[in-house]
Amino acid sequence: MDPVVHRVILVTPRPPAQARDGMAVFSNACAPARSNMGRMNILVTGATGKVGSRLVERLVQRGDAIHALVRDSARAASLVERGVALVEGDLLEPDSLAAAVHGMDAVVHCAAFFRGATPEQAHAVNDLGTQHLATAARDASVARFVFMSTGLVYGAGHGGLAKEDDPCAPVDAYPLSKLAAERMLLGTENLDTRILRLPFVYGDGDTHIADIVPFAQRFPPGQRMSIAHHADVAQAVMRLLDAPSPAHRIYNVVDDDAPDLATLFASVGQPPPDGSDPERAAVFGALLDGRRIRDELGFTPQFPRLADAVAAGRA
Repeated sequence: MDPVVHRVILVTPRPPAQARDGMAVFSNACAPARSNMGRMNILVTGATGKVGSRLVERLVQRGDAIHALVRDSARAASLVERGVALVEGDLLEPDSLAAAVHGMDAVVHCAAFFRGATPEQAHAVNDLGTQHLATAARDASVARFVFMSTGLVYGAGHGGLAKEDDPCAPVDAYPLSKLAAERMLLGTENLDTRILRLPFVYGDGDTHIADIVPFAQRFPPGQRMSIAHHADVAQAVMRLLDAPSPAHRIYNVVDDDAPDLATLFASVGQPPPDGSDPERAAVFGALLDGRRIRDELGFTPQFPRLADAVAAGRA
């Protein structure tokens, strides 16, 4: 693990360039008042990851002042070029987080330990690390804490679409640790926590589909998977940040399409999986019900179907 430097990086981010590759930026005209001439000061964790890196670009483009929590500023230099200020700290070092959350209107917590994590590592980063950050945010009077969770918390065995109030029965270390963090956050007083449960996320140059081919090679080719494009995940975050008083604390995020694995594999030029391990595949089989965020917050997917993203060159 990288050494922790407890200091704010004094870096003046460059003005943001135009959104790359036609990247759409959602803006809510009915946003609540913000702290700095209309801008919201937002701390984002996991800003060098698949979801976080694409999210911060869109937040900068819409005019928010984005700060990224990083363990090593040298490894995150590209964020500065995109208009992001860096703050060094570590989720596992609670004393390093006070400076990061100071003066923030909101925290969007994307950082997580997923692939390759032991149960102990997943618990430390995804559960305890979240607790450390939430405590710091609460003590700094941060107005809203958005936690990026996963639809994998529902587990297997759902006969229909999984709704936010359905019981959860995850199996693997990653969703177990995420569910534990969710429950901790929902029980934390004096912190306005909102949770987004994400499906399989793809698009905008992300190699996620190709990355899962070896992992899912033995899954049934007809097994369907809930998906969301990065543009739609960012839209969901923005709608939660901007809504003065969302009616609920947990929202599924999902596009209209739930393609089968054969279709996903074909989109990256791969043959379908062989279907030899349906039992393992069932752990990843929950399909998400996305009506709550649409009905309450006006979420509408920019890329409703995988085919739409493929046609636009954004898959």
